[in-house]
This record gives sequence, structure tokens and C-alpha cells, in this order.
Amino acid sequence: MPAQDDELLDAYSRAVVSAVDAVGPAVVHIDAGRGGGSGVVFTPDGLILTNDHVVGKGVDVKAVIADGRTCVADLVGRDPDTDLAVLRVGSDGSLPWVTLADSRALRVGQIAIAIGSPFGFQHSVSAGIVSALGRSLRSRSGRLMDDIIQTDAALNPGNSGGPLVSTRGAVIGINTAMIPAAQGLCFAIPSNTASHVASRLIRDGRVRRSRIGVAGQSVRVPRAIARQQHLTIDAGVAVASVEPASPAAKAGLREGDVIIAYGDTAVAAVDDLQRVLTDEQVGVPAPITILRDWQRRELTVTPVDSGA
Repeated sequence: MPAQDDELLDAYSRAVVSAVDAVGPAVVHIDAGRGGGSGVVFTPDGLILTNDHVVGKGVDVKAVIADGRTCVADLVGRDPDTDLAVLRVGSDGSLPWVTLADSRALRVGQIAIAIGSPFGFQHSVSAGIVSALGRSLRSRSGRLMDDIIQTDAALNPGNSGGPLVSTRGAVIGINTAMIPAAQGLCFAIPSNTASHVASRLIRDGRVRRSRIGVAGQSVRVPRAIARQQHLTIDAGVAVASVEPASPAAKAGLREGDVIIAYGDTAVAAVDDLQRVLTDEQVGVPAPITILRDWQRRELTVTPVDSGA
């Protein structure tokens, strides 16, 4: 092997090892009776992020810490719509923990590292790249999850709920699913979504939402268009589909529209739209600013309860 290739391999190896050293101690194995998976401690007081489908109803859940201790894990809250759950284990502040990174900074092609306990083998590591961003994936509740990360870092049963990590040791996502019949098709919930959902679960035990009835993905707005339309942002949410008879359909939203603001809030990504559609918005008419054929328009939409 040429010396240059040797040096590149060493650099890659060092990056992966460094990331695993930084995050690995905060990764736990979740034992939920009939099933199990992985999780990651993300606060100093012992809160754990994992998948909703890993914890199920949250009965008799245990967490095996990196040092081998087994702790009872109490369910703080779960959100089947994003396949996320928060658990709590007793902690005196000594548990290793990690913070969640800003997933907006992700780029296709960057290295992604999955850490988990597939088949009960604790702290297994696989590495690959971020294959795509802005994917949509249907959750087990039937709701479409937007802005999903696609990676080819190998996932196996038991990896679910574990962290997807950058080479800097930053948690960029929570691993959630793979397609068994395919190779290299694995998915993770972006860390920004996980952070938002976790804060609601900690506060309320569940996530209350309003909805307008669109599926979309984050897109860039060409700079020339942004300047021409006097936009303060150069990104938005492209509408992929509109549910029949939904608030969005009644407001006149169409497939291909790009949402750039909701009320007075700029919408540069799917996460922004999800954050603004809180339970307080149910039944409250609001202006929604879009680009249609790259021309700016304003419509009025009245969200409904997400459970309706």
C-alpha cells in the first residue's frame, strides 16, 4: 500500500477511535423485557435518549451502563410519532454524558459512526458516511417522519436508540431503523429533532402538536432568488405532498411550494416548522409565507390538533 494511503487510513482510524472514546462511555444497553436496544445519556442527572419502539410501554425497563452496572430506568415520556423516548436512571452526577450537536451542520459524505449493542453485544461500533439528508420515513405510529438522516453505517437489531456520531465526537442523530432486505440503507433521527422532542417529553411526558397536513423536506433557496424576493433566509421547507381536506389543502398549499415563514417565524428547515406547530396553534389562523414558482406569496392556514 502506498505510504500516502497508509497515512489516510491512520487519520481515518484515529478519527473514529477518538469519537468512540468521547461518546462510548455514555452509551447504554436498554433491556425492555421482550426486546432491547441502545440509548445514550444526554444530561448529567441521568436522562437517556432512545427509541420509542425500544422501550415499548416502559414497563420493567433496565439500563446497563458502560461500567457494567444495571439500573432501573423509569420512563419520563415517549413519542411514537418520532420514535423517541426519554428514560431516567438514578445518578449522582458521575455518569458519563454527551450533548447533542446541531444537525443542520451535517453534510452528505461526512463520516458517521454508529455506537450501540446489536444482539446484546455492548458497545459495538460501525462506521460509514452520511448518505443523504432530508429523507422521509414512516414511524411505527403511521406518521411520516421528515428530515431523516440516511447512512450506510451498519445497523443491526439492538442498535436502535444508540447515537450516530461525527468524527468530532458529536451526537448528530439517534439511530432508528434499517431496511433488512437492503445493504447500506440505515436511518437516524437528526439530533435537532431529538433535542426538541426530548425537551417536550421532559416537560409534559408527551409531545402535543398541531398539524397543517403537509409532508416536506428542508431545501436551499438559490441565492439569486433569495435576493430578488428580499428574503432573510436562503432555505425553506419544500412541500412534497398535501393531505386532502387538511388545513394546508384548505389554505391552498400545493406540492412544490416552499414554506419560508409561519407567522413571524422564519422557516429554514423542517425542524423549524415542527417547532412552531405547538398545541397552542390549534384553531388559530396564521399567515404562512411560501415561494411558488420562486414568487413570494402569503396564505392563511388554521392548524388542527395532531390527534384529529
